[in-house]
Amino acid sequence: MSSPHSGLPPTPPATLLTSPGARWMRWLRRFWPAPVGIDGRERLRVIAGVSLGVLIAALLSRWWAIGHAGPWMVGSLGASAILVFGMPSSPLAQPWPVLGGSTLSALVGGVCAALVPDPAVAGALAVGLSMALMVPLRCLHPPGGAMALYVVIAQGNGLQLAAFPICFNALVLVVLGVAYNTLTGRQYPHSQRWREPAGPPQSGPFAASDVDAALSHYNQLLDVSREDLEGLLHLAGRAAFQRTLGDLRCSDVMSKPPLAVEAGVSLKDAWALMRSQQVKALPVVDAHRLVVGIVTVADFMRLANLDMHEGLGQRLRTLVMGRSGQPASVGEIMSHPVQVIGEQQHAMDLVPLFSQGGHHHIPVVDTRQQLVGIITQTDLVRTLAGALQIPQVAGSTPAG
Repeated sequence: MSSPHSGLPPTPPATLLTSPGARWMRWLRRFWPAPVGIDGRERLRVIAGVSLGVLIAALLSRWWAIGHAGPWMVGSLGASAILVFGMPSSPLAQPWPVLGGSTLSALVGGVCAALVPDPAVAGALAVGLSMALMVPLRCLHPPGGAMALYVVIAQGNGLQLAAFPICFNALVLVVLGVAYNTLTGRQYPHSQRWREPAGPPQSGPFAASDVDAALSHYNQLLDVSREDLEGLLHLAGRAAFQRTLGDLRCSDVMSKPPLAVEAGVSLKDAWALMRSQQVKALPVVDAHRLVVGIVTVADFMRLANLDMHEGLGQRLRTLVMGRSGQPASVGEIMSHPVQVIGEQQHAMDLVPLFSQGGHHHIPVVDTRQQLVGIITQTDLVRTLAGALQIPQVAGSTPAG
């Protein structure tokens, strides 16, 4: 239950959520339409396109029908216009479905009207058979069902009606759709076939094969192309990534306050500090805490006399205790210049530095370039795992 001071409505008991009244209300909510996701500019573009398309198709069809007895336009052209101008990327609005689906359905309606005396039975049969043919012929166009029913009700010559006005209306509409959508920045015809990308597979939250697997289980008609669906999923994945990790800054990842030494510190003291604090790197700073280098375990290992027959521990002791002719201070073995990163930079900027740049420890500086923290590969992985809510494997411990 919500706190009375939380400002939120109290959570209803589970019994209310599963009561018949609640289930009834959830069912009724399914009838509430979702908002159409277009802005005012796109709405005006669609309205102008539909109006202009129907007007020009009507004028041309009326001019073509001079001296022709019979209708010169069909009402379902309005539905086709909404698809062509309002949803130019839809598989149902492409030129072949508009032309093929409309004409084929009209021919089916003519055949049913000729063979079945009862108009009600003939109309139902015409719509069903049109659907049965449009799907395998890849020309599914919902207004096609209206075309088939129109021919049955009109009781006219199916072949003649299919040629004019149906096919003529659809052809004019498609030509106008190509011109208008292109001029207003919409691709039409819109590619409906997915092409395998050249080169290595693209990285991302899912692969193309995952989309195909999901579609194979969905088993319903979709009013979106395979290509557009994958593009939308990638955009959704990018938005989710931006939401979870895009605002993550280096200041959220770094360890602070950072351990650091100055260049004049002896190797013995630096080594003792690293061992006592169990760290593998120490930023080297000047008197103003400006980063001038970094000393790591690898630096000690590199300068240990590897030609001596003593063990590794003895060689490191010889190095840090000092011996004639060997470095004595941190400044003599530190790596410089050193890669640093700003505390307000995005944490994802660290990924190429760690994965490709060969870095393992990166000092973090503020706007004055003063040391404020340090980030290790372990710090980044731990933070990303937390942001992505990746559970830790039982019994595992984070690496140092």
